[in-house]
Amino acid sequence: MTGTLFLVVTVIVTALFFDFTNGFHDSANAMATSVATGALAPRVAVSIAAVLNVTGAFLSTEVARTISAGMVNDALVSPTMIFAGLVAAILWNLLTWLFGLPSSSSHALFGGLIGAVLVGAGLAGVNFSVIVSKILLPAIAAPVIAGIAAALGTRLVYSLLRRADENPAARWFRRAQTVSGSMIALAHGTSDGQKTMGVITLVLITGGYQTSGTGPEVWVIVAAGLAIGLGTYSGGWRIMRTMGKGLVDLHPLQGFAAETTSASAILASAHMGFGLSTTQVCAGSVMGSGAGRRPAHVRWRIAGRMGLGWLLTLPSAAAFGAGAAAIALTGTLGVVVVLVALVAGSLGILALSRRSAVNRHNVTDDATVTVRLRRTPSVRSRQSDDPPVVDRIA
Repeated sequence: MTGTLFLVVTVIVTALFFDFTNGFHDSANAMATSVATGALAPRVAVSIAAVLNVTGAFLSTEVARTISAGMVNDALVSPTMIFAGLVAAILWNLLTWLFGLPSSSSHALFGGLIGAVLVGAGLAGVNFSVIVSKILLPAIAAPVIAGIAAALGTRLVYSLLRRADENPAARWFRRAQTVSGSMIALAHGTSDGQKTMGVITLVLITGGYQTSGTGPEVWVIVAAGLAIGLGTYSGGWRIMRTMGKGLVDLHPLQGFAAETTSASAILASAHMGFGLSTTQVCAGSVMGSGAGRRPAHVRWRIAGRMGLGWLLTLPSAAAFGAGAAAIALTGTLGVVVVLVALVAGSLGILALSRRSAVNRHNVTDDATVTVRLRRTPSVRSRQSDDPPVVDRIA
């Protein structure tokens, strides 16, 4: 196996790992509202979402083309740069998942790639016009539009039905959430599944194994679809708690309005090739549905923290990507160092998450996610006069 082929294979495996983290990081987008309102049991919800994520990956390749042939100049990009960008995106995804923060996996990927390419190829390696038109502008417009639509839809139904949450018709909205939540899962697969397809296609082009300007191969579509589906099935419960219980205490009517507007926005943008963040669209819809009933029902402090996370995601991932690229581009040893850092960082974050686990049994219990920075002493070993364990609340 040549050095180039080995590097390409390494990048493809890393891209599929990113796709897996994308699945469990963003599974809350599709099913958090359905789980929060009791429309679907947690395990049933993620099972449906996983199947539809895989299905959605086969519906379009426009976003994949935006990444593989639009966002960066493939003539100047190397597989090492792509590898560095993926490592940055994975670590940012895992960090935000640890704290239950619904940040954008898409923007983490875009930021990581941009930072790595800027270090490796300079300004000429990044097509900023494409980034502005197909990434930044949709990132601003889509959540706002989805939020306004959800607010108007919620307000309309509450004005038509007296005591809407207690009205017998409310049970139909709970049943309808099975359909609307499924549509988001399908839309998520269509949009986010393509991003990994685009990355793998890009590395095949830069490695000389595929012609520039061509779309993803069938095996790439299948592999990306399965990876994001498996990630979705794993749950992503920490972020689901924030999306379902942290922003708004949702009722079925609001959940249906939020899911319907989110699915419509995501599907439309995917077929136009926009690199939209499904997380931001779904969060905008949830806030809109809460504000449509009564603005005071939205927990604006949590919404503000999420907004700060959105602002930080792209530049932070870009900084991670730039740092990873600076090390990886020094040679084979540099690539190994970055790979070891990825494995060590991933295992460390996983270990921290297990100290304050969120799972399908407690995902609807509380609106916050707690991260224990040190292990809680057992009841037997802790004396009555011991100081309390201090947790960090995300």
